[in-house]
Amino acid sequence: MKRNKSALAIFLASLLTFSISALAVTFDDPKGDDNGPGNYVYPTDSVYKPGSFDLTKLTVTKKGDQVEFAVEQNSSLADPWGMGVGFSVQMVFVFIKNAPGGHTEGLPGLNIQFAPGSEWNKVVILSPQKKARVEGEAQQKAPKLVADIVVPNITRGSNRTIKGTVPLSELGGDGNVDGWAYQVVMQSNEGFPAAGDLLTRKVNEYEGQHRFGGGNDGDCDPHVMDVLDGPGAKQADMLAYTCGPNGESVKKATLIMIKK
Repeated sequence: MKRNKSALAIFLASLLTFSISALAVTFDDPKGDDNGPGNYVYPTDSVYKPGSFDLTKLTVTKKGDQVEFAVEQNSSLADPWGMGVGFSVQMVFVFIKNAPGGHTEGLPGLNIQFAPGSEWNKVVILSPQKKARVEGEAQQKAPKLVADIVVPNITRGSNRTIKGTVPLSELGGDGNVDGWAYQVVMQSNEGFPAAGDLLTRKVNEYEGQHRFGGGNDGDCDPHVMDVLDGPGAKQADMLAYTCGPNGESVKKATLIMIKK
């Protein structure tokens, strides 16, 4: 009997330890809204399959001292450019708010900002590019933000999900990932970006073989295909923008953090 009580105590203790160390939070996003503010279209090359930038789910899981980010999209992943990690064309930015204050500016090439109260503290970049390439580009193109840019050692894609894991210590905050606020930006991996863009693909007025269409040839439109919707935060509203006559920004797309 004592042995049974001892075994039960160990079992209950292990359950308690697991519940404390493994926290998860999931956000769903509507399908079929991979059109930016409402009228963006994919590049014409066949590697950009329908649904490739249609965000459907974000799952953030704390496992001990590590945090896994899993982003699902509405198409099976492929590796047409031979990146060797199960996907090629996607580039995902997961912005996190887990402390007061933070940054209102977005990353170079996205042409977005964040609303007051929705500042981001950290951003996890899920890219098929090697970590050294992403970090090198960040140091060069976003020197004021680079301390808050986090890149997994390895990011992999399988079926419809892109995953990357980072140390909790690199994210800061209180460790309660289910209480943090998030925003996800779906973009495309660009191996030959413009001089000021962080490995992102541009949106032009007209689509081309490797350019999104439906935007503006200036730098006033958000270069974003999909973001995470939430209560009081709808994609069409967040990505609404206004350009001046010379392609200058009059009203910038402004994102809101989403929290459970």
